[in-house]
Amino acid sequence: MKTLETNDWMVLNTIIYKIYTMENFDEMRRELLEQLKLLVNFDSADFYLASANGKKLEHPVMVNCETNLSGEYEKLDQERKIMYSGKTLIYRDTDIVPDEERTGKEYYQKIFKPNNWHYSLQMVIAKEKKLLGVIHLYRTIGKENFQYNDIFILDMLKDHLTYRMDKHKVGGFDDQKKLTVTEAVERYSLTKREHTILRMLMQGLESTLICEQLSISANTLKKHILNIYRKLGIKNRVQLFKKIKEREE
Repeated sequence: MKTLETNDWMVLNTIIYKIYTMENFDEMRRELLEQLKLLVNFDSADFYLASANGKKLEHPVMVNCETNLSGEYEKLDQERKIMYSGKTLIYRDTDIVPDEERTGKEYYQKIFKPNNWHYSLQMVIAKEKKLLGVIHLYRTIGKENFQYNDIFILDMLKDHLTYRMDKHKVGGFDDQKKLTVTEAVERYSLTKREHTILRMLMQGLESTLICEQLSISANTLKKHILNIYRKLGIKNRVQLFKKIKEREE
């Protein structure tokens, strides 16, 4: 499996930051697909939401797709079985149907062939056995299949997307329960340096840039971040974005 480079991690962190901070949900989905192209080689993509009752797909955001394919996916027993399993899954279509059999299948003839696609990578997003949405990434005929490194990248995003999509489904983020950076500093007695680092983290700055601007080592930064997490009673950056507002409004 290919090792992610520093720039890849920076893009991944930027995507995660935008998942939590972009207010417009559809713009967040569109930006996610556009940014994802920097990490995963695909030619077309769509991002569907589950309906309120979780029984069908709707409201797609698409990249290089001209047709809403939700109706076609809804007709496919294989696709429905996976989508409505109640589990978050990331898989290639070739993991389900061997490549030599795929071209004769219904989904290939109705969805792939008209769009000149051959391979796809799917992320089914669910919580508490309820479908939240589905992302499809497609590659055109003649290109290689998606690799496990591509699956790894989507796997890094699944928990963040699940949280944001669940909040959107129930009415959006509850910012009233979040603290501003200033409120967190006062409530948890953060030091001046911890205040500065927390503010920079909430601005989405990468660790390398924070180290450069503050003239500190990566280990020193890590110690400060761990101290911030300890004082706030959290364990990671996901929980940080859940607890702290990105703006001081």
